[in-house]
Amino acid sequence: MLSLLAYITWTASPIIAKLGPLTLRWYGLLFMSGFVIGTFVLTHIYKSERVSPRWVDVITVYMLIGTVVGARLGHCLFYDPDYYLAHPLDILKIWEGGLASHGATLGILLAVWLFSRNNKFDYLWTLDRIVIVVASGGAMIRLGNLFNSEIIGRQTDVPWAFKFARYNEIHHELTNIPNELRHPTQIYESLFCVFLFILLYAMWSRTKEKTPRGLLFGLFVVLLFTFRFLVEFLKENQVDFENSLPLNMGQILSIPLIFVGIWVVLRAGKWPGNPFGYAPRDLGEEAPNKSAVKVK
Repeated sequence: MLSLLAYITWTASPIIAKLGPLTLRWYGLLFMSGFVIGTFVLTHIYKSERVSPRWVDVITVYMLIGTVVGARLGHCLFYDPDYYLAHPLDILKIWEGGLASHGATLGILLAVWLFSRNNKFDYLWTLDRIVIVVASGGAMIRLGNLFNSEIIGRQTDVPWAFKFARYNEIHHELTNIPNELRHPTQIYESLFCVFLFILLYAMWSRTKEKTPRGLLFGLFVVLLFTFRFLVEFLKENQVDFENSLPLNMGQILSIPLIFVGIWVVLRAGKWPGNPFGYAPRDLGEEAPNKSAVKVK
């Protein structure tokens, strides 16, 4: 039986179908499915805390823009700044690929701050709930990376190793990667995001509106970026300049976020006069008050 698991040959195409001038890709489908799943989960969370689900549509728009813009700018500025500063219009060519999760994190933090400020939500209250759906979205995005045969791991002989048979065909500009057995790091990260989703949802489910302010957000940041720091040791470097660094860019960018998360966890629920955060408890306000209708 063990011989059957000697390795897995991954031959999946990143393209689902071509519909005329349009190309349907697994990455795009999985990326958007994360937002779709997230709206259902966040709607349930908001209803459970007497917050109108109409806010879900509003924050989803903020999140979508923040995620895409942040991830794209993160890739351009963190991983290839010389090229994109010299060719700034190429930043807009998002269809050519290039999204960075650390940039997405910064974009989400800014988007949630703008949403909270504009709609009178407590910032940490909103983050505590949004990281639950971010975890589920992260699991879907890493599966998208798997279908793209990108962010591959280092060589290994573990029984579940993957041979990315189409890597050089898909990434034709990067033909220097040998077709060897490798860690499926995309799956490692996807499974860890599933674990985070289950953990954070279970913690929220126990306390709901009494969740200590900042606890879920801080814990999410600490666990996610600690795991990211560690799993990078199993990955191939994304760009050549990382080969001369003691740590790669993903690890360097994770370190400050880990410390921010630790600080938030230690402060969770300790803000004077605001231990749980706040949000508009407006569920049902948009419905007409039937008791006020008078028959003339």
